[in-house]
Amino acid sequence: MRNTNLSRAVLVGCVILIGAGCLFAQDWPQWRGPDRDGKASGFTAPRKWPAELTQKWKVAVGSADATPALVGDKLYVFVRQGAEEVTLCLNAANAKELWKDKYAAQEVTGPARRHPGPRSSPAVADGKVVTLGVGGVLSCLDAATGKLVWRKDPFPKIVPKFFASFSPIIVNGMVIAHLGGKGNGAIIAYDLATGNEKWRWGQEGPDYGSPALLTIEGTRQVVTPTEKGVVGIGVADGKVLWQFPFAPQRMAYNAATPIVNGQTVIYSGKGRGTKALKIEKQGAGFAVKELWSNAELAVQFNTPVLKDGLLYGLSDRGNLFCINAETGKTAWADTAQHGRGFGAIVDAGTALLALPSTSELIVFKPDGRQYAEIARYKVSEVATYAHPVISGNSVFVQDQESLAMWTIE
Repeated sequence: MRNTNLSRAVLVGCVILIGAGCLFAQDWPQWRGPDRDGKASGFTAPRKWPAELTQKWKVAVGSADATPALVGDKLYVFVRQGAEEVTLCLNAANAKELWKDKYAAQEVTGPARRHPGPRSSPAVADGKVVTLGVGGVLSCLDAATGKLVWRKDPFPKIVPKFFASFSPIIVNGMVIAHLGGKGNGAIIAYDLATGNEKWRWGQEGPDYGSPALLTIEGTRQVVTPTEKGVVGIGVADGKVLWQFPFAPQRMAYNAATPIVNGQTVIYSGKGRGTKALKIEKQGAGFAVKELWSNAELAVQFNTPVLKDGLLYGLSDRGNLFCINAETGKTAWADTAQHGRGFGAIVDAGTALLALPSTSELIVFKPDGRQYAEIARYKVSEVATYAHPVISGNSVFVQDQESLAMWTIE
């Protein structure tokens, strides 16, 4: 009897472990996922999408536009609670708080005050969690305990008009962040373990976009928007390798993340359309060649995803669209308006998921001929500005007050 009970216990344990593995099939350790490209590789779409999603839990966490990070069975959430910026580590299965770090945060004033919480998403790597607060405070915490490893504020009280929004990137044992404000900022690399500064590039201040990685002939580069354009910065030494002018005009911003495809970089901004650039090695340096430009469609506060040679995004007018990434020609644009250009697009394999600020999770087909909606789900009664985190059959949604876990069953 004891052997039978033991066998049953082992079997139940295995089922639980297998279930957990399926539940959180993919880490989402940073802005836009593992490769910062908006692709949820661990997701398998159902044969038939359900009429409704199932909410497993919902918990009030504080105010934020920042996207949580998921690593293993832990969620790292960066929010504002009262006058403090707070990093929470939660059990992803049940939202139980495991640890908490906090510090006094800069007050958000002016036009940005309706969004008092952090905009920047945490980055998790090598047992560390890195956050960037609204006032430009860069923090590194131990991922297991929440203990402060180091904290930096190289440009006190100096931030862009709508406050710091750059999501840090961890690469080669370094944290790279664009800090400061217009006319007074720098891209700085800090040693992840010690916080020692490794290098800085201080020719342009930040705007609101975040970086991606590009490698050409063995040279690894951080490609990121700035207040005046898009630049490629050498990861090894912080030297500028190339620059492309793309200055915002009037009520426009450089708020998207560059899309990297081989040696091609695609970038978009309101009032300036969408452009594809080819970055080529030229002698000891690099040259930029414009491949195409689409003046019809541009994004403002979101980043498109590239799938099978097609670019899917949410325009600055709130319309879902598709651009042929080889030619730059418009494939289609949905006439329905989904918010005001705030949103996120995720490549979920056989389906694309869009989450605009209207808090409707829109499922549609990756189709270059026409817009074809599959399903639509209301996932919050409050506006959503964070990127959804997708792993297995789970969707984590951070709105301006709470965090919820939904499952597709």
